[in-house]
Amino acid sequence: MKTPALIAVLLLSMAPLTLPGSDPPGVASTAAPSWSWPLTPRPAVLRGFDPPDKPWLSGHRGVDLRSASDGGPVTSPESGTVSFVGVVVDRPVITVDHGNGLRSSFEPVRSTLAKGDRVAKGDTLGTLLVGHCGATPCIHWGVRRGDEYLNPLQFVTDLRPSVLLPLTRDPPG
Repeated sequence: MKTPALIAVLLLSMAPLTLPGSDPPGVASTAAPSWSWPLTPRPAVLRGFDPPDKPWLSGHRGVDLRSASDGGPVTSPESGTVSFVGVVVDRPVITVDHGNGLRSSFEPVRSTLAKGDRVAKGDTLGTLLVGHCGATPCIHWGVRRGDEYLNPLQFVTDLRPSVLLPLTRDPPG
């Protein structure tokens, strides 16, 4: 095996495997994501995760996902317990505690669920309301571990960088 290919194989074999959300704060997950998208069909990302440098600065602490239509169902990306249903500023919000310190929040969502209700992965949390992205139907999805905001996409999409390996192989011998 040529040296670059050998180095790539060695680096990949040493990569730790962990579950999404089980990494230390500030460290991106290195395992295959296991949560489901909160909208069906798989939505386009209208605005990505852009956390501020300091907690008090402005930024985008989640992702905005395009919905096929207003009034569509919003589903739980993972099992958990509803920890908040109410209005924050002027938008209805629902938050699900997934355990292990992880919480997802969705807005604007109208829900009939109550704090303490258990939800399974894929259960309907509520219906999407108009307004977050103007005329474009969308939902804001945020994920936190404790007080730290995480990129929700790491739980549904593999965000690890690609590793390119050489196309040629050494001749046998």
